Amino acid sequence: MKADYKNWMPKGMINGFACAAIICWVVFYVINNFGLITVQTIRSVVSVALLVLWVMLLFMTVWMFLMHRAFSYDGKRQMSKQIIEGVSSYVDIPDGGKCLDVGCGSGALSIACAKRNPNAQIIGIDRWGKEYASFSKNLCESNSVAEGVNNTSFQQGDACKLDFADETFDAVTSNYVYHNIPSKDRQAILLETLRTLKKGGTFAIHDIMSKGKYGDMKAFEKKLKDMGYEDVQLIDTTDGKFMSKWESTWMGLSGSTLLVGTK
Repeated sequence: MKADYKNWMPKGMINGFACAAIICWVVFYVINNFGLITVQTIRSVVSVALLVLWVMLLFMTVWMFLMHRAFSYDGKRQMSKQIIEGVSSYVDIPDGGKCLDVGCGSGALSIACAKRNPNAQIIGIDRWGKEYASFSKNLCESNSVAEGVNNTSFQQGDACKLDFADETFDAVTSNYVYHNIPSKDRQAILLETLRTLKKGGTFAIHDIMSKGKYGDMKAFEKKLKDMGYEDVQLIDTTDGKFMSKWESTWMGLSGSTLLVGTK
């Protein structure tokens, strides 16, 4: 049995855009070859609009296909695997301790942390929304079995309002989750996650922490230090650590940053 972590760029999304591009081209062809619109001016305007839409849909389809290929665990690049293993390397949990993985998806990061910390308990939470319909609690559990780990558990949860008391966990982690949550204050979501971390616990949170999505993260770093956090670091992961600058640019991952440290 082999683990199936799916893909951060779902095939369903690619197929949807591809089908839309095909439909757009068919409508364009029919309009221009079967005389459905007899007024030349109107036909020209509609044709141009359809052609522009077709080009956009085709571009998006190709872009998403290339993203899917780069993220694939079975492909040559395996960027997802590189990122997961990289983030998990910062997660240090004492024997008998507990770690929270926010937005666990298919369980990849939870399982990677479980492998590195076999004497700790990893709890993965996710809302498993329709946007990533192939991800589920059952998938996480089956992947854990496939990987031979027995120190993971998974449950539904809300990153914006965690169902855990303050200082519950010895470590918290997350990967590419919070930027997907509609919010005007993602720093507040970070604080909600860090709220559950014990004094002396470690954190490793990776996301697209651009100013447009997160605001001033250098100021947030200082805020955490002023709150008494022992160590706080912002690490750029687009300089060759997890990906190249070029990859981060064309893949829309510019601003990818690791927030790591100790409370």
